[in-house]
Amino acid sequence: MEGSESEAIFESFDLKPQLFINEALNRVDELVDGAFDYFHQEAARLLKTEGTDRSEDLKLGINYVRHTVQSALDKRLSMWEQYCLHHCFATPGFSLPSANEISGDDPMDQDDVNDEEVDAQLDLLRRRLAEAGKECAELNRELQALERRSAVSNQCVLSVNKALELYDRSSAYVMFQEMLRAASELRRKMEKLKTKQQEESERDWREKACDANGDIPEFNFSTGLASLKLDDLHEFITEMNI
Repeated sequence: MEGSESEAIFESFDLKPQLFINEALNRVDELVDGAFDYFHQEAARLLKTEGTDRSEDLKLGINYVRHTVQSALDKRLSMWEQYCLHHCFATPGFSLPSANEISGDDPMDQDDVNDEEVDAQLDLLRRRLAEAGKECAELNRELQALERRSAVSNQCVLSVNKALELYDRSSAYVMFQEMLRAASELRRKMEKLKTKQQEESERDWREKACDANGDIPEFNFSTGLASLKLDDLHEFITEMNI
């Protein structure tokens, strides 16, 4: 498609490709001018050529470099301009509608119908999104309530565990004290029983001795048989056999 026909098609939509290209080229020229002006100022400052004979030589050298760069850049930009016109802004297979076409068959009218359908779908999606947002907010509130309940429950469990721990410690202490009292009572009863058995043994020995000859041997039963002398034992046995 020729460039003039493409331009006419774009202009029918209030679009101007050549104006866009010209603005881009002007912007590039401004950037190049600013870059070389800055380059000239920095070179003069570093080389200290301001107000000397070398200032003109520096200017000529920078102009030569700029001309070389500008020539190569212009060639590249010219190729870029042709590429944009023949490829980027070309409209193959598209032609402007004729004046005698029926308005009902106009693709623009079909686009309007399609736009209405799209708008209806967008409205439906917006409503669904709003409902989903409400449900999400409600779920967040329920989740926060559950988290608060969980925190209270955990605090209660912690308090109960501490109370049980204190109770266990108290029970163990009470049990230990009961064991001490029981051991002391058992020791007291054993000593009492031992004393009673010793008294009964002494009484039995005395009764047997009295039955034998009517005399009561003077034995010290409280110290047991280990404290008796051998002669006393013989005498006691002899008296028991009579």
